[in-house]
Amino acid sequence: MSRKVVRTSKFRHVFGQPVKADQCYDDIRISQMTWDSNFCSVNPKFVAMIVDASGGGAFIVLPLSKTGRIDMSLPTVCGHTGPVLDIEFCPHNDNIIASGSEDCSVMIWEIPDGGLTSPLSDPVVKLDGHSKRVGILSWHPTAHNVLMSAGCDNVIILWNVARGEAVVRIDSVHTDMIYSACWNRNGSQILTSCKDKKLRVLDPRKGSVICEKDKPHEGSRPVRAVFVSDGKILTTGFSRMSERQVALWDPKNFGEPLTLQELDTSSGVLLPFFDPDTGIVYLCGKGDSSIRYFEVTDEAPYVHYLSMYSSKESQKGMGYMPKRGLEVNKCEIARFYKLHERKCEPVVMTVPRKSDLFQEDLYPDTIGPEPSVEADDWFSGKNGEPILISLKDGFVATTKNKEFKVIKSLMATTSSSSSNRQCDSAVREHRNPLPVYCVLMSLSVTNKLIMPYFLFHIQEVQALQNELRETGTDKMT
Repeated sequence: MSRKVVRTSKFRHVFGQPVKADQCYDDIRISQMTWDSNFCSVNPKFVAMIVDASGGGAFIVLPLSKTGRIDMSLPTVCGHTGPVLDIEFCPHNDNIIASGSEDCSVMIWEIPDGGLTSPLSDPVVKLDGHSKRVGILSWHPTAHNVLMSAGCDNVIILWNVARGEAVVRIDSVHTDMIYSACWNRNGSQILTSCKDKKLRVLDPRKGSVICEKDKPHEGSRPVRAVFVSDGKILTTGFSRMSERQVALWDPKNFGEPLTLQELDTSSGVLLPFFDPDTGIVYLCGKGDSSIRYFEVTDEAPYVHYLSMYSSKESQKGMGYMPKRGLEVNKCEIARFYKLHERKCEPVVMTVPRKSDLFQEDLYPDTIGPEPSVEADDWFSGKNGEPILISLKDGFVATTKNKEFKVIKSLMATTSSSSSNRQCDSAVREHRNPLPVYCVLMSLSVTNKLIMPYFLFHIQEVQALQNELRETGTDKMT
């Protein structure tokens, strides 16, 4: 009789634990929108959550230390005219956050240290380019001020945020709604999943398809995809019988998956979060009350089930803390911010160790906040590898956050020329006798005495228009 060999892994005993009640964020009206995004973004300074708002869209930004009951009068970020669908903190500046909304716009906000003291309605930059709602945002991992947005118009736009302009517009690749879009480790490729049941790897600057996979999962429900180690791709989706699945693919050979595992029959879309330092992928289902985690390795079956964190309450969204925001002296390898109906609850993932010393095997050098390439250089073809930092003494900002600079002169020129065009249009409309005609006609319907006056003076109005055209002055009073 052969004994079953248990695979050895330092992450076999990773366990999740919610924080105490006084360290949660209570009495928050989390958004009721039925959109499959995280609804939460977090960094070492702030946690941001999309909330219900009347008359438009809003989200709140709290300093991490502001736990407990949140006052309902707390200031919000409220510049959108439609519900906010996705928010994303900039990886290179913890005070900058982007938001995408149903009003078809993307807005960039600067949050002051210590949080908001009054409602914030004027963005630093407003990016208009989508014709339908914007549901996906993702900052470039290594290039400064490069943002990707994807909308329900099946278009992906790459923005140079400092200039406030759309540099690349990928509008002829996707034939249906885009379910997910993400960067690889150095930002040289984009991975998308689409309602047309195709998985695509794109060259972001050319907008061309490098490779694609038809029907990574047989079911018709949404597919999510992320890059994992060595350029491989992990997808979550549904089988033809609506069973949830997780699969691993090699883009060099897209024919068959390296592994395909069935999980359960729940209906919630699984949102994957991958940690490149540990090789662990966390699967969080919207509407679930659990977080599954797997280790991705080079040995079959490649995706190894580790364990599952379960709780009583289901999650409406999930925020994932960057590695530099964790407490290394407690062997914390991940922290999630789980959104309930009325609160946000941090969940800590820990590897049990007896020693209080720094565990080098758990914390290899990780991605820091410093970008390795500027936006203009990246758009011109230069790639930059992530700049790594050590967490041995915990993360300490040795340099000031990469300053967010907007090229005001360029944006002012753009906006002023736009306003000039509007003024010219208004002047042209004012010189046109048609509005006078319409007003007199409407009056003549209710008062027949106006009609003779109108017939007598229409020739005078036309003569005045001719005079205005000849002289170029506006004498109409």
